[in-house]
Amino acid sequence: MNSESKSGAKTYAQLVAENDQLQRQLDEANETIQAIRTGQVDALVVEGEQGYELYTLKTADQTYRVFIETMNEGAVTLNQDGMILYANSMFSSMVSLPLSKVIGLSFGLFVARDNQLSFAQLFEEGWIKNHKLELVLRTRNDRELPCLLSVTALDLDDGRCLSVVLTDLTEQIENRKQLTVNNERLQEAIDALEISNLALNRSNENLQEFAYVASHDLQEPLRKIQQFGSLLKTTYLTELGDSGADLVSRMESAASRMSILIRDLLDYSRLTKSMNTTDAQPLNALVDDVLLELELVVQETGAIINLEELGTVAGDPTQLTQALRNLLTNALKFVQSGVRPVISITRQAIVRADLPGGFHPLGNQEAFCAIRVADNGIGFDSRQAERIFGTFQRLHGMRQYPGTGIGLAIVKKVAENHGGYVLAESESGQGATFTLFLPV
Repeated sequence: MNSESKSGAKTYAQLVAENDQLQRQLDEANETIQAIRTGQVDALVVEGEQGYELYTLKTADQTYRVFIETMNEGAVTLNQDGMILYANSMFSSMVSLPLSKVIGLSFGLFVARDNQLSFAQLFEEGWIKNHKLELVLRTRNDRELPCLLSVTALDLDDGRCLSVVLTDLTEQIENRKQLTVNNERLQEAIDALEISNLALNRSNENLQEFAYVASHDLQEPLRKIQQFGSLLKTTYLTELGDSGADLVSRMESAASRMSILIRDLLDYSRLTKSMNTTDAQPLNALVDDVLLELELVVQETGAIINLEELGTVAGDPTQLTQALRNLLTNALKFVQSGVRPVISITRQAIVRADLPGGFHPLGNQEAFCAIRVADNGIGFDSRQAERIFGTFQRLHGMRQYPGTGIGLAIVKKVAENHGGYVLAESESGQGATFTLFLPV
């Protein structure tokens, strides 16, 4: 068939010719759009009610359009009827339409129904002053796209136009929602922590009250036992005989050890109380007070005490004194037979980078001091350096070196209460050095 049939059907040649014509028109349209985007043309002919109208954009030079095309935001230019005169590729992508189909459409077609009134107000105010508004766009596939619209009026040769920059808020809104969820979870955690803290404070108060009552109530019968034991030995020594007197002595010794243990436990439990750690404490004065208490032991052992200038640290005087007392007591207790004890107490400035590996202070504190108590006593196996700070931990028998095994636990607790750390270094028979690392 090479001619049109009676039914009006087109021939193959006619169809090919029409297809070629449509392809040429499509190519011309694409070339026109590309020319507008790249700034090769500065005008746009639009068919309206009054026929064809020519729009010329004063700012539509090549630099301007290249800038618009490289934006991460969508951008459109509207005439006073709200028709899209120009749009960049990002806007085309945002509304899921080819750029060729976007030009010439009313921008209101892309505004969600619930936001039409808000856009109308924005469009009206945008001609007067720069304005911004969040609203929802509707894409070709009816997907809702939250955006921030920033409008600015621009001059045209034949009037004015409205430049609209659209920022996709999808990610920001998701972040806001996630932030809200996170804040709610954080508040729940804070509330739970406050409840836990209240319960812990009540528990600590109850523990303090129990420790005080227990220590007071337990010390009284122990004193009675010691008094009755002493009375038995002085009044009924002949009736008791040597064996009976030995049993009474053992009873008195056990009661004395129990009394010391209760006292040490009470001292340890009191370390959980709130304390004043802001006032500067003169460490030399605290050491002098401790040495005055231990004066008799120092004289009996003939110990040599080398005390350097220790300066001050912020802390609680009672707790710091407890720690120093226990360290000096240990140094005077664990001495080598036939060797005169020599104890050195020194201070060294330390920066954060030089702190021991086991110490990880909170906050950004950079300046610390190291208060060292070093002796020439019996020392201990370095593998026991961590164990000795545990409660009731002893490396020697009670008969050889008396004590409750709480002293160094108190030292560790005092150091922690002051934001510090205690380190023990020693070798058997080589003396021991205990270092208190405290923030300055």
